[in-house]
Amino acid sequence: MTDTATIIDIRHLSHRYKTHQALTDVSFTVGRQSIHGFVGPNGAGKTTTLKVLATLLKPQNAGAVSVFGRDIVFDRNSVRRKIGFMPDHFSMYRQMTVFEYLDFFGAAYGLGQSERDRIIGDVLALTDMAGRKNDLINGLSRGMQQRVSLARVLVHDPDLLLLDEPASGLDPRARIELMEILEELRRLGKTIFISSHILSELATLCDHVTILDRGAVKYTGTMRGLIANAEGSVTAYHLTLAAEHPATADAVAKLPGVQRITPPVPGEARYTITFDRDQLSVNALLETVLASGGQIVNFAEDVKHLNQAFMDLTEPGVRT
Repeated sequence: MTDTATIIDIRHLSHRYKTHQALTDVSFTVGRQSIHGFVGPNGAGKTTTLKVLATLLKPQNAGAVSVFGRDIVFDRNSVRRKIGFMPDHFSMYRQMTVFEYLDFFGAAYGLGQSERDRIIGDVLALTDMAGRKNDLINGLSRGMQQRVSLARVLVHDPDLLLLDEPASGLDPRARIELMEILEELRRLGKTIFISSHILSELATLCDHVTILDRGAVKYTGTMRGLIANAEGSVTAYHLTLAAEHPATADAVAKLPGVQRITPPVPGEARYTITFDRDQLSVNALLETVLASGGQIVNFAEDVKHLNQAFMDLTEPGVRT
């Protein structure tokens, strides 16, 4: 019986290009309505895996891959109706307007004109491109072209999005805005499988992650599990208060399990608290901050732990 909570199921997938072994016995799953990061150095095998999932590359040997419980080889057409693939290097019809471009792909999916008009309006609103629908694609910035490419992926309302390095080449603001769009898509019920070679870029976005290196899975599971795997029970959080509050720092420093609390960043009232989760829970820490009179502006895990986990799990050296 197919597990309806499992959207992607890859088992013992291997792939070889002539003399280069791109994937070796890769196995992992992706759950429904999750944002699952697929991370690894350049040349790790991420794009090969994505091409297999997008039905553009046939699995070799004994590997089995299913999407929504459908085999990607024998049920290829039904799988394609349920996925949207945004490759790393995408080509666009640059002499079309944004609307013409999306309308073309809507027609290719067999949507009628009235349905295309409605859906295109929705995806342009979602990607914040409604005001540019009559602009030529050739005149858009890289960030705006990425938004249009994402809108194109959404035209046929797929349940699963396969995104290969979608933030590549974007400036910091465009990256943040793209991540906000992906969060909204998850709220709308989409499952998102997103590839990147930068773990910290996905740290606050993804609930699960698979790390690939030299064609092999080094870790697959929750973000929390990744940190625990690399750091044991020790973690660090950044705490920003509305104003410096020495009583809060003193109260936190006395908690069991707190190993260190840094002085506040000048002018920001921002502290970094390192503690042992086996001795102190995040909830207990927050309760102490509030009880001491601290007004919390922001509280977030230190992504250095994720970066360290990535470095520990992957090998140095040039990939072929």
